[in-house]
Amino acid sequence: SLRFTSAISVILAVVFVVISSVMAISALWQGTTQTPKLLPDLAHQTNFLELFTAVPVIVTAFTFHFNVHPIVAELCKPSDMVSATRISLVLCASIYCAVGYFGYALFGDSTMTDILANFDQSFASTVGPLLNDTVRLSYALHLILVFPLLNFALRVNIDGLLFPKWPLLSTHTIRFISLTFFLLAFIYIAAIAIPNIWYFFQFLGSTTAVCLAFVFPGAIVLRDVHGISTRTDRILAAVMIVLAVIASSIAISSNVVSSLS
Repeated sequence: SLRFTSAISVILAVVFVVISSVMAISALWQGTTQTPKLLPDLAHQTNFLELFTAVPVIVTAFTFHFNVHPIVAELCKPSDMVSATRISLVLCASIYCAVGYFGYALFGDSTMTDILANFDQSFASTVGPLLNDTVRLSYALHLILVFPLLNFALRVNIDGLLFPKWPLLSTHTIRFISLTFFLLAFIYIAAIAIPNIWYFFQFLGSTTAVCLAFVFPGAIVLRDVHGISTRTDRILAAVMIVLAVIASSIAISSNVVSSLS
């Protein structure tokens, strides 16, 4: 039942990319853009390790594989999940790269952590304010429509943690409504209490997201309870865990140092 909202959310994300790219190309035509840098500018960086703070954001952006098994169960042909996963990764990577490139080409060094905040400035053209409102509104709707997919997985896992021996959540209306209300209230309060989403990406992205995306899958492969992992699988899993721990440790330490300073 979430396929419709998910499809619309993807379309709205593409609309955001299209508008951003059109604005960037227009600015490029007028000669008001900045040339993207191939390498990071370390002149104003207090520490080279601060570059690792981008790792949690990247990891969080691709942490959706916990929905793979529920989606497979919904497909008529489970084998189609391989193609669906590849298409999803290519589409997401393309959207992120396009937003990053055209956003930087459009705003340059003034690009903010939340690029949507850049779309409140005035442009020379008369359609500038309209494009700003369209971008912000389309992405706001995109976030609204993406949220049910996240909340679905969160609710199922919280229910499995708190009520492991109870009947299925879908067959227990009172538990379903109560758990949904509690999660929505908690998330709403947390969203208001946290002033900047960057804090969320910094700490949760470098801990929870890294565990979900790299450490736990690698640990499952190494444990290999069914005896199906090959030597290559185990090597890749071990490398993945080591790299995740190193990058996460550097990101956490850098975040703590920057917060204290």
